[in-house]
Formats: sequence, C-alpha cells, structure tokens
Amino acid sequence: MLACAGRQVRFGPVVFWTVVGTLMIMASWSIVTATYFAFHDEVIAGLIARQADLQVAYEDRLAEMRARVDRIITRQLVDSEQVGQKLDLVLRRQSVLEQRASALSSLSEPSATGSARPGARHSSAAEAAATSSKSSRSKAGRDRQTFLDPRVPAIVSPGVANAELDGKLTRLENALDRIEQRQTASLNRMEESYETKVRKVRSVLVDIGVGPAKRAEAGVGGPYVPVKLPVNADQFERQVHRILFARTQLDRLNKTLAIMPIRRPVSGEIDMSSTFGTRIDPFLGRPAFHTGIDFRGDIGEAIRATGTGTVVSAGWSGGYGRMVEIDHGHGLTTRYGHLSNIVVQVGQSVKIGQVVGRMGSSGRSTGPHLHFEIRQNTVQRNPMGFLP
Repeated sequence: MLACAGRQVRFGPVVFWTVVGTLMIMASWSIVTATYFAFHDEVIAGLIARQADLQVAYEDRLAEMRARVDRIITRQLVDSEQVGQKLDLVLRRQSVLEQRASALSSLSEPSATGSARPGARHSSAAEAAATSSKSSRSKAGRDRQTFLDPRVPAIVSPGVANAELDGKLTRLENALDRIEQRQTASLNRMEESYETKVRKVRSVLVDIGVGPAKRAEAGVGGPYVPVKLPVNADQFERQVHRILFARTQLDRLNKTLAIMPIRRPVSGEIDMSSTFGTRIDPFLGRPAFHTGIDFRGDIGEAIRATGTGTVVSAGWSGGYGRMVEIDHGHGLTTRYGHLSNIVVQVGQSVKIGQVVGRMGSSGRSTGPHLHFEIRQNTVQRNPMGFLP
C-alpha cells in the first residue's frame, strides 16, 4: 500500500512481485552492461585467441593427415615397385626355363630312345606360366593406375591388391620351381642314360679287343674350332655340354660297333661241330690248330655277313674251298669257308645280315658245314668272343 496526499493506493501481491522482478532484471542488465563495457577489450581478445587456437589445431591436424596420406602413398608406391621388380625377375626366370626346354628338346632322341620329347611338357608349362605372368603384370598396371589416378574409383584398396598380386606371383614361382625340377631330373636321366650306353658299348668293344674308330668318315671336314664354355656358364650349361660330349662319344662308338662282326653267320639253331683252338685233325688224326669254328648245317643254307664291310676276296682258296673274306676295318676281317655258292663280288659293300653265300662242303671238308674265322691284323681271334 502506498499513501500520497492523504490517499492510499493498494497494490496486490502479483503487481508487487512483478515490479520487484522488473527492477531486478533491470539491475542485472545494468550490471552486465557495465561489466561488458568495462571488460569489452579483454573478452574480444579472448575470443580471438580461442579462435586462433582452434584454427592452429585444425591446421596441425590437417597437416598430420596429409603427412599420413603421403606416407601411405609412398609405401604403396614402394610396394608396387617391389611387385614390379619381383614380376620382372619371374619373367626373366621363365625365359631362362623356356630356353632350357628348347635345349632339352634338341638333346632328346625320340626315335632312338622311344621317350617323349621333354620340351613339349615344359613348353606347355612355360606357356601357362607366361599367361599367368602377363595377367599378373596387367593387373599390377591397372592397380597402380587406379591408385595414382584420383579420377578412377578405387574399388579394392592398394594393399589388398598388392597382397593378391604377391600371392599370384608366389604361385607362379612355385610353378616355375616345379618346371625347373622336372628339367633338372630330365637332364640327369638323359646324362645317366648316355653315360650308361657309352659304358656298355665301350665294354663290348673292349671285350672283342677293338677301340672306337680313329679315322673320320668320308666326305666331312672344316676348320678346327675347339668347343669352349663361357666363363660364367651355369650348372645347366655345363651339364648340357657333358651330355653333348657323351652323345658324340656314343655315336662314334655305335658306328664302330655297327661294323663289328657280332652277328651269327647262320640262322636258327646252332650246331657247332668244331671249336677254335687245338683239336685232332679230321683227316690226319693228329693235333692241329683250328683257326675258326665250324657250324654244321644243310647244303644251300644261307650264310650271312656278321658285320658291315667290304668284300676283299670271293672265290676258291685252297683248303677253305669256296671262300668269302670281308674287311670290317680296324684290322678285322671275317672268312666264310667251304661254301657251295658265292653271291657277292670283290669290292662289294655288304651290310650286317646280308647273304654272301650258301653252305656247302667245298675244299678240305668232311661234310656240309661253314668254317667261320675272324682275324685281327692277320692274327686269328676266337669268334666266340664276338658272337652273341
């Protein structure tokens, strides 16, 4: 209640508190306004400093993220380069294996050994390796382009792509390892086979007392150029060189063996009536030296050359009767005596197994048989050492 000029004005509690509240708000506003004006510069400076701190923190964070992106890009580039180098090594190794497969194909002898050409199997494997490597290289290029070109959306992360390429390259290297192992095994078998054949043929020639041909074939020649391996030749090249040398030796020994009198002069069952060496002479009944072996048979039975050679005598020859003599080289000659008929002429070349006459009983003979004789440098040899 207010009293003024003898009058009293009564206010209700609502009005009272409204007035009080208004006065308090005005007082608070006055205080805030006075404080703002009093500390205006300090507030503005604090806000600016905070904004600057926030901007610096943002820029630092942005720089850190850029540095992290740069590190990731650098690592991925290094990984891509490593994958490319690894792929180049695999391709070079594949090229070497293809060259080795070609070398193995040239060394094989399908007609002689009946074995399959090793180059066919290795070539197919090499082609498969080439296809896989080309696809890996193209994928590596696509992945690298996708990673470096921001316009291309990266569906697969570079790390996953490089890991996938590494897996494919590892499988490719394993396939090349298997090819190399098969090539090495094939080369080892080939070398062992040639060496075994050389030993066997040489053993046969030693048993019959002859060596390989020392004279070259007719119609060959040229300047002498010794074979020299490169200084940096690897194990494969050295083994190929040994195989070529062994094959050359085998060819030479086989040519020598081909002309040796090692075939039986008669076919069918052998009926040996007299052996080589000392015996009782059938006419005089005294000890005598028999220079060959006698094969009993029927008149007209085919007599065949026991080796390749040249006829040096074909006609009557004293106690031999009708006789054919063949020169096989290396000082070796064979004689076929007591023939009933001669079907070759002097100077004629004959092959092993070729018919040279017919069995008979001409000359100093007690009945149909063949006198087979072998001489080496005019000295009689036991034919049993030559015949199978």
